[in-house]
Amino acid sequence: MTFYHFTGIKGSGMSSLAQILFDSGEQVQGSDVETYYFTEKPLRDRNITILKFDPDNIKPGMTVIAGNAFSDDHPEIVRAKEIGVEVIRYHKFLGDYIKKYTSIAITGAHGKTSTTGLMSHVIGGYMPTSFLIGDGTGSGKKDASFFVMEACEYRRHFLAYHPDYAVMTNIDFDHPDYFSNIQDVQKAFQELALQVKKAIIACGDDDHLQQIQANVPVVYYGFGLENDFAARNVVKTTEGTTFEVHVRNEYYNTFTIPLYGDHNVLNSLSVIALSHYEGVPAQLVQERLSTYEGVKRRFTETKIGHNVLVDDYAHHPTEIRATIQSARQKYPDRKLVAIFQPHTFSRTEAFLNEFAESLSQADAVYLCDIFSSAREKSGNLSIGDLANLIDGSNILKIENVQMVEQNIPAVYLFMGAGDVHKFQDAFESVLKNK
Repeated sequence: MTFYHFTGIKGSGMSSLAQILFDSGEQVQGSDVETYYFTEKPLRDRNITILKFDPDNIKPGMTVIAGNAFSDDHPEIVRAKEIGVEVIRYHKFLGDYIKKYTSIAITGAHGKTSTTGLMSHVIGGYMPTSFLIGDGTGSGKKDASFFVMEACEYRRHFLAYHPDYAVMTNIDFDHPDYFSNIQDVQKAFQELALQVKKAIIACGDDDHLQQIQANVPVVYYGFGLENDFAARNVVKTTEGTTFEVHVRNEYYNTFTIPLYGDHNVLNSLSVIALSHYEGVPAQLVQERLSTYEGVKRRFTETKIGHNVLVDDYAHHPTEIRATIQSARQKYPDRKLVAIFQPHTFSRTEAFLNEFAESLSQADAVYLCDIFSSAREKSGNLSIGDLANLIDGSNILKIENVQMVEQNIPAVYLFMGAGDVHKFQDAFESVLKNK
């Protein structure tokens, strides 16, 4: 048994990996800031020790797994090196760990977390499966043969992985603090493609993914009829979505998912394609799809009276459009109120006009101050610059959250990758005390 100490254990990937190692019988502890994050609940449910950052946490004989958000001059990492304790970066450790499994890496600018959750749920019904989801959820099965994992492109961290399969949901420009342009992003995905061992499952509706070159088969899925796995005759209702799947122009099966929006049809198609490649029966795939309950912070609903509050991680214009489309399908007769908190100044500046266009698809818009990350404390603009581009929008403060119009019935979309949950919590209190 190895004693693992996680520096930054509340990080979404770090929390998941800590759970996997704990479930696999290893000794696990970690440290982080005292602020509560939803990623720590599954750690506490397992009674995994969470300490405050302190160099004295590091003891001889440990192996330190360091979160990528913390530099080499972090006191715990410095102490580990001083006393000869091995320090391994999160993505490097994971790259080695997955070698003993049939590994499925889910990557893309959007949809990674939702697809990883869906894939692990479906494949887990076929064979024992360990999984690492970017919503802070992980599970380590001692008899697992598959390992499903979210693989993030930021800073090219996913190049530490040489997976058996890669699912590529899309290529889009994001993380402008690191990537210089869409071509830079494309290059990163191309590098990963050359490291895949068995096959790539890629969205063929994405022009950038159509250009991927690989040494293994590339299987395309999408709405376009030219895709290897094509969704046809899509029927959208307030209960979910039904669609036919045609494999290389031959009817394969009809699937129904309790999910909404085009993006969820595409995510499901990627899972169906990989399952077909691995010989998973279509009936089993359908059974697992129908019992999928989603992942954290992806269209997570709370109902208070006649109102629906949705918590969603959407922090890019493409994701905002997808969230609004899902809400329109499920609640076609409701007013949609968007409460959005931009994440990082560089992303807000890079996509200012696109944010305005996507948010304008809601019926009412409230904007929270830009969330500054640990790596970026300030920028060249403020939330007012975005508000000026959206007619009728309002800037929201935590102390005046009651200004959000309380129409009945309405759907309130709380979107962002920061701490927008604070605004939702405050608004919930307002509704409950009416």
